[in-house]
Amino acid sequence: MDNDKRFVTGLDVGTENVRAVIATVSNNGEVAIVGYNEGKSAGMRKGIPANLTGPAGAIDKMLGDAERMGGYDVRSAHVSINGSTVISTHTEGMIAVGTVEHEIDGEDLDRVTDVAVSGRIPANRTVLDVVPLEYALDGQGGIKDPMGMSGARLELRANVISALTPNVDNLKKATATADVQAERLIPSAVAAARSVLTDRQKENGVAVIDFGATTTSIAIYEEGDLQYVSVVPAGSHNITNDLAIVLAIDPDLAEEIKLRFVTGNFDSDKNPVIKLTKDGKERNFDRKEVEEVVKARLEDIFAEVRKKLKSARYHQRLPEGIILTGGGAKMRDLDLFVKETLEASVKIGIPQGAGGVADAVAKPEFAAAVGLALIAAEDSQHQIPQGKKSPKSKKLPKSPSFLKKIFSKF
Repeated sequence: MDNDKRFVTGLDVGTENVRAVIATVSNNGEVAIVGYNEGKSAGMRKGIPANLTGPAGAIDKMLGDAERMGGYDVRSAHVSINGSTVISTHTEGMIAVGTVEHEIDGEDLDRVTDVAVSGRIPANRTVLDVVPLEYALDGQGGIKDPMGMSGARLELRANVISALTPNVDNLKKATATADVQAERLIPSAVAAARSVLTDRQKENGVAVIDFGATTTSIAIYEEGDLQYVSVVPAGSHNITNDLAIVLAIDPDLAEEIKLRFVTGNFDSDKNPVIKLTKDGKERNFDRKEVEEVVKARLEDIFAEVRKKLKSARYHQRLPEGIILTGGGAKMRDLDLFVKETLEASVKIGIPQGAGGVADAVAKPEFAAAVGLALIAAEDSQHQIPQGKKSPKSKKLPKSPSFLKKIFSKF
């Protein structure tokens, strides 16, 4: 029944575009997309709010059509966060929990997480998520979930995702100005990974590269967990700007040339002249010059990505390869270029995992928005209906309330 369904929203706020996906969640956890839209962004620079009114106006304008399609008035959403200040930090913590007969409970997990985070993250950063990588009990490691196990000493090795506090606060203020409460802020590559990766890929080792307009985000998974997050402050719009400058044309025409005539394999056998009719006038461009501009910028961006992979010690160590998402992934045969540059298998990521009108958003540029909606659906499963008490459980939920409980201390 419709009354049994809950609404969730994923809001991907980018520098060039803002996208929303509205979905319903049934009692058995099935997600169906009922509304979506995209529009031009404003007031953002390299994934960071430059002012509050620009993003708020863009969000409000874009959400109108999505709300009418979904029949739902959006008041809260899971929101993407980007920018080079988003990083991951590996930390460790250890606590004594009592005698060897003591059974690990939720309070113990809270305490060891507190110890792992406290003092490890600078005061000017806000913790976005804590990913437990491994627990150890009395020196025995390799434990994924110690709940209910017995031991006297509990250790945690975790990956803490954080961003500069001013950027976090300003993004929340921007969405609030558009009358949308940001329930959680999630790095765009992590959100995209939720909609394009399988459990097998996460277990074996895979990287998601979200190739956006002015940022290129990276999320690496191995052994089922998020191991690394980083952002390169450059993206596909830099290519467009380079073409506009070198060819002395407006950015819209440069974007059209990039998407229509440039391919990632840079095939020299094509017609040496690019012919484009605009406003009834034919324009000719030297293909070699165009390809040189595009290739130079792509080499710069993915050289930085390669450095990130090497610093994380995952270069040429990803059995499942690389999944490309984001608006920049629409460039033809980009996967061929990235495969050669990063020396790994590469695929274009298409969001999956939802029903409804999911086919309409089965595009790499919607991967983050769909992923945000799927994460919101999972979080909604942990929410307690009003008037009901939380059942006793030995499973610690990864819910917003739990995160707030831990992070409020910092």
